[in-house]
Amino acid sequence: MIQTVTIDIINDKAMKLLLDLELLQLIRLHKEKELPNSSNRVLQFKGTMTRQPILDVDNQLNDLRKGWE
Repeated sequence: MIQTVTIDIINDKAMKLLLDLELLQLIRLHKEKELPNSSNRVLQFKGTMTRQPILDVDNQLNDLRKGWE
């Protein structure tokens, strides 16, 4: 049975213990991708969309809605 848990390491000794458990092949450690904080999220998506007049956006939404009808 494989279970996945997420833990927060608050002491370096805990990381050493986890590495020892991995060496004993009792657990498998995975590097976790860094979660972007709110300021990084803005930078991550900045420039992916161009500014459009609200009327154009509204027309596009209406066209999409009509496509589902």
